[in-house]
This record gives sequence, structure tokens and C-alpha cells, in this order.
Amino acid sequence: MPKAIPATAPIKTPASYEAALEELDQLVGVIESGQLPLEQLLAGYQRGAQLLAFCRDRLAAVENQIKVLDEGTLKPWTQE
Repeated sequence: MPKAIPATAPIKTPASYEAALEELDQLVGVIESGQLPLEQLLAGYQRGAQLLAFCRDRLAAVENQIKVLDEGTLKPWTQE
């Protein structure tokens, strides 16, 4: 049976990008199970949107740090 999502889940910031991604992955699995009541489904969707925004923000921050390290120019990544 899927883990229930509290309808009034407190907003908590994930500890890391990886933690957010793992929580998001678990959340998608619970939502896709199709066994949640409508209110919990909505709460899960809202939490997923928060996690997605957190991940996007972290990726943007890392990209900005890389730009600074590369003196403002992004270089294409190639496997050698």
C-alpha cells in the first residue's frame, strides 16, 4: 500500500539536490499508484512542484558557479 501524503504537509527544504530528487521520485511513484484520495493527490502535486523548483534553483546556482569558474564562458562538455 502506498505511503499516505499528509493533506497539510509542512513545507520543508530538502537537505540537498540529491535528497530532493529522491523524494520527488518516491512521490511520483505514490501519485502514479492511483490509490490516493483527491486531497492527498493535490498535496502530493504541490510538494512535487516545490521539489522541482528547488532542484531547478540548485541546478541554476551550479551553472552560475561554473560560469564564474570558466570566466563567464560555458564550454561544451565532451567525453574524452
